[in-house]
Amino acid sequence: MTELATGHEPASLADRRVPLSVILPVLNEEANIGHALKSVEWADQVIVVDSHSWDRTDEIALAAGADVVQFRYPGAGPKKKSWALENLDLRNEWILLLDADERVTPALRDEIAEALSKEDAVGYYLDREFIFMGRSLRCFRPNWNLRLFRRGRGRVENLELTDVEGTGDNEIHEHVVCDGPVRFLRTPLLHNDYRGLTPWLQRHNKYSTLEAHLYRKFRSEPIGVGLFEFFRLGAFQRKRELRRVGAAEPQHDLGHGWISSEDASGFGPFYIGGQSRPVWSGLRL
Repeated sequence: MTELATGHEPASLADRRVPLSVILPVLNEEANIGHALKSVEWADQVIVVDSHSWDRTDEIALAAGADVVQFRYPGAGPKKKSWALENLDLRNEWILLLDADERVTPALRDEIAEALSKEDAVGYYLDREFIFMGRSLRCFRPNWNLRLFRRGRGRVENLELTDVEGTGDNEIHEHVVCDGPVRFLRTPLLHNDYRGLTPWLQRHNKYSTLEAHLYRKFRSEPIGVGLFEFFRLGAFQRKRELRRVGAAEPQHDLGHGWISSEDASGFGPFYIGGQSRPVWSGLRL
């Protein structure tokens, strides 16, 4: 398991301001947000985009020195991340999208700072290390997500599912896409939700609802890429095309891998593996 911090760091590293704007979309994250903000206190700008939380989320964010912007979803149109990219006053060239249950380790911070000084990419994929019930889930890695990108060069893809009821005001399966070359960072981003099992189940119920609608959409569309073109795609694009194949041929759902016996050595991996599968009941496909 990747460690979040180890001892005291030199002041030259801990106090250095990196020219980066961090955006955190949140709702009722008082158990998590303090840890997330602490992990990016080195960033030049941190903005919390809140959906009018009724717990201490805003209080904790303001005390940590972050800016707090309120967002109210009207029921259609851009959701939280897309709205933030279009409307926030971002003062840095580079943007990092971070969830409240995620943590940037010192090693990842240093790798991000180094990446910002390079000119060969407009975006970077981060590998997320999932911690569930105190255990690192090897079965979910690598889990590439494009979270670091130049302002104006990345956007949240539109899957035409913004009107699906019961999925909240924040993008779930929509990913950031860039209009230029992208690279991969080596150090993982920690994903560890401190709120307990009930919020995790509620969140994945939303995920499964959107996933079922997404599969219905995939089944109505052509796969759209041939075998040779497939192997030229990036990791995320390959997974997306495999899920299209799985939607067309449900008995061969190649986009979701079953957990191997090596990884499923305890309750946690079996449980999360079962909950991550699409839920079809109640939706006519």
